[in-house]
Amino acid sequence: MAEILVLVDHADGVVRKPALELLTLARRIGEPSAVVLGAGAAAADIAAKAGEYGAAKVYVADGAEFADQLVVPKVDALAQIAKTVSPAAVLVTSSGEGKEVAARVALRIGSGIITDAVDLEAGDGGPVATQSVFAASFQVKSKVTHGAPVITVKPNAVAPEAAPAAGAVENVAVEFTGNAAKVTSRTPRVSTGRPELTEAAIVVSGGRGVGAAEGFGVVEELADALGAAVGASRAAVDAGWYPHSNQVGQTGKQVSPQLYIAAGISGAIQHRAGMQTSKTIVAVNKDPEAPIFELVDYGVVGDLFAVLPQLTAEVKARKG
Repeated sequence: MAEILVLVDHADGVVRKPALELLTLARRIGEPSAVVLGAGAAAADIAAKAGEYGAAKVYVADGAEFADQLVVPKVDALAQIAKTVSPAAVLVTSSGEGKEVAARVALRIGSGIITDAVDLEAGDGGPVATQSVFAASFQVKSKVTHGAPVITVKPNAVAPEAAPAAGAVENVAVEFTGNAAKVTSRTPRVSTGRPELTEAAIVVSGGRGVGAAEGFGVVEELADALGAAVGASRAAVDAGWYPHSNQVGQTGKQVSPQLYIAAGISGAIQHRAGMQTSKTIVAVNKDPEAPIFELVDYGVVGDLFAVLPQLTAEVKARKG
């Protein structure tokens, strides 16, 4: 089978869920080979995890450059490996950094790139990617016609499925090209205890309808009951009610969870572009004419401050 390179995203020695999704998708179009960069002492455990999800080979490269410099060392390593093994495709998580790495790698190896895929399938002449385009108004199928396609895939595109493989480790010595941009310091982000917004299976978002920063309390309570991430509309973020890092929309983060709950969000096109690919969408809004109701699977016309606490209580009762 054709070899498919998968760049494994990891943090604190743990493989992130989107990387397992990529390995699952890679099995549809060929034989996955994981690429683990800058993992240090955790490389062996990460390689073993990649093997559990179908990686026949695991290319491991390490060095201070991965921690001390931005993006370029990963590009150096991934491009070098791609040129050596001539894969049928290169898969990368569709995050901000992931898309930059993918674009640079595609340029280095002289291939085409597809970003923000939500599905992959085998096709004549190479993998076929499904994308949501024009603010998620249309779905299109795309294929790279020159070189090994470099494809970034949105988190939650598929449920990770284990499929144990050899996971044979091959250590790679990377020739780094150097980078003028270096990391001079790091400040750890304070953890909320909630899932990462773009990776969460469930997202509960609040909008202008919450009325104030304090109004997000009912949104957070429901999110915590569901084990969900908290999102916010641009209107709520611009008003200073919630951090910009939680904004969902065309100018914020794009999410594609299994369940998306929109509370007090009208559904402007800017917001819809960031969440329309969610598998199931539920909206709570007092205005029965709100545009959000045009795309929901389930809609509740009512006051979010009455509806959300009842839903939270019901969730807790069923969990208890």
